[in-house]
Amino acid sequence: MRKQRHPGYTNCPVEAALDLIGGKWKAIILFRILEDTRRFNELRRLLPGLTQRMLTNQLRELERDGLIDRKVYAEVPPKVEYSMTAFGKTLEPVLFTLKQWAEAQMLPRMNASKTGIEP
Repeated sequence: MRKQRHPGYTNCPVEAALDLIGGKWKAIILFRILEDTRRFNELRRLLPGLTQRMLTNQLRELERDGLIDRKVYAEVPPKVEYSMTAFGKTLEPVLFTLKQWAEAQMLPRMNASKTGIEP
């Protein structure tokens, strides 16, 4: 079920942003679609821990919020592709900055926890 949206975000613009891309999967899905236009099953293969139902729900929310576009081709079997909208592409610098931060900060911590040595 969709989380309750607030009528306004006058107190914190970060709250508004996280309402669109927050959660465990949305930013990852956006990052994968940002790399290239993706088909549904391609996204399922790229995100093995994500159930089909959850992927469907997340894609619907991202489409409803105007971040991705869903294009259905009239063929059998049906072909559906997901791509970033112009609005969604405005998240590119945010997603790449998050990726760079994770590579610089989280990877050393993860590697250190495997070896037992603090970063």
